[in-house]
Amino acid sequence: MEITVQWIRTSWTKQSRGGQAAAHRNAAPVGFQLPHVPSGFAHFIQMSEADGFEPCVGRKDMGEIGVSLRDEGDRLRVMARVEPLFGLPPRPRRPPAVRLGPGQWVRWQLNYRFTSALGIRGWSYWLDTFNIAYGPVDRDVFLSDPSVCIDECGPVR
Repeated sequence: MEITVQWIRTSWTKQSRGGQAAAHRNAAPVGFQLPHVPSGFAHFIQMSEADGFEPCVGRKDMGEIGVSLRDEGDRLRVMARVEPLFGLPPRPRRPPAVRLGPGQWVRWQLNYRFTSALGIRGWSYWLDTFNIAYGPVDRDVFLSDPSVCIDECGPVR
């Protein structure tokens, strides 16, 4: 069965944590129209504070995405991997894997925070959004509401 993956990484610094800059960051899309992506690749979009949160589009090999996918015949088992572990903000226990049936899709979000080793550069943050569909889908699938939504975002203080 066909598996479609869209990975969106949004990154920022403390400068975009409040006010108008935070509003601009929060307005960044969590889903995009799908281009043609060859089998075995994920649609990858990167948006950063440095570029004004303008989408930079590309593709990643499926082995590079932070999600475990296992086709179980009539279902797709999806589990987001936490990478890197040291970047996790505090959060409750992780949810179990999601099993998608044909025609379903999940939006799974994880956030991270980092500082330099000596604390010189201050904090930086990123949000990973994984949109994953099982079965044939049209180009606008990730512009609609997901069948399942997992929000694993913790406080970034």
